[in-house]
Amino acid sequence: MFEAIRSLFRKKNQENYPELMGRGAQIIDVRTPGEFQSGHIHGSINIPLDTLKQNLSKIKKDRPVITCCASGMRSLSAKSILAANGFTEAYNGGGWARLKQKLNK
Repeated sequence: MFEAIRSLFRKKNQENYPELMGRGAQIIDVRTPGEFQSGHIHGSINIPLDTLKQNLSKIKKDRPVITCCASGMRSLSAKSILAANGFTEAYNGGGWARLKQKLNK
């Protein structure tokens, strides 16, 4: 019971990203190609938010998906799109630079 109450007040983005990566997570960077070229997480896939719905077939549904962008707003929208399209393990990783730090801990 206490864990259920604690989970209600848990800060967002408390996911264990290294553990998700160990389970084969895909990182989808939803920034523009120009933003992506200026820096990104090695191995991430660039699918701009405005083309995400048309490119869902490029993402595997049987693996966790971590979305990222510049600050976390577009990645939150991307997570919602994925969840609405049957992706059961979609996580908002927020800003790509901060996510990169979390992955390297």
